[in-house]
Amino acid sequence: MDESSNLTGKMLIAMPGMRDPRFEQSVILICAHSEEGAMGLVVNRPLPEVGFADLLSQLGIDAGENALDIPVRFGGPVEPGRGFVLHRVPQGIQVDETRMRIAEDLAMSTTRDILEDFAHGRGPQPAMLALGYAGWGPGQLDSEILQNGWLTSDRGDEIIFGADNAGKWRAALKSLGIDPLVLSPSAGHA
Repeated sequence: MDESSNLTGKMLIAMPGMRDPRFEQSVILICAHSEEGAMGLVVNRPLPEVGFADLLSQLGIDAGENALDIPVRFGGPVEPGRGFVLHRVPQGIQVDETRMRIAEDLAMSTTRDILEDFAHGRGPQPAMLALGYAGWGPGQLDSEILQNGWLTSDRGDEIIFGADNAGKWRAALKSLGIDPLVLSPSAGHA
């Protein structure tokens, strides 16, 4: 895989013909992409039955009176009990070994300390917590893209961190200048 085909930090937008109902109308931020496969987080599927305060309580983390309320989303079907915090990184701030840099200004953490920071009113903003992730084996994502399963785009922070989960899929398509009503679910080959 060459540098130009690396999708780390890009967004995937499900095509209308997406066969897997878990990803229908989903928008996914690709957090890692290499010859070994890919990993991403769905950014537009809220988990209304799981609140951030409830999650802190389940983990035995005491929330202070200044606790931040971080949105909790379905990150994907792989390891649904594992949490991933996606957050902005202020310019000039170094990312340590507890965080995985996705882009110059974006990182992901899986450590408890970031949850404790949010529980005490600290922590990087904006941020979201995803339970589970989407994963692809070697060449699988590239194949799905070639089969017209996904469109790719540059990331948009309003789409990633914004509150309008129901409108994110359309907004992601619109960012590419595409009207979802004119998309065909089948691939065309010349």
